[in-house]
Amino acid sequence: MPDSVDTDDSDMAPELDENTVATNLCPRLDIVYERKGRAGKSVTIICGFSSGIDDETISALASRLRKRLGTGGSARGGEILIQGDRRTDVLRLLQEEGYKARII
Repeated sequence: MPDSVDTDDSDMAPELDENTVATNLCPRLDIVYERKGRAGKSVTIICGFSSGIDDETISALASRLRKRLGTGGSARGGEILIQGDRRTDVLRLLQEEGYKARII
């Protein structure tokens, strides 16, 4: 009968995906609708990312949102801009990805 071997998993770090890391670093994201200073064009802005999240993670999230919404947008300066008034759609998608968000 083989001896049972105790394995100690305490030295192994748990595997965390990008969403888990980002969600833990972001207490809550704010979704804002804005038209001022944009030549009458409306945009949905997602802000509130903490300084612990790098621009690459924000850019990847922006890319996923743009693809799922079928609209244009960008990620600059720690914010995500989505073209048009898509506040409720953005809120739903962020919550599906595990983010806490609110519409302001």
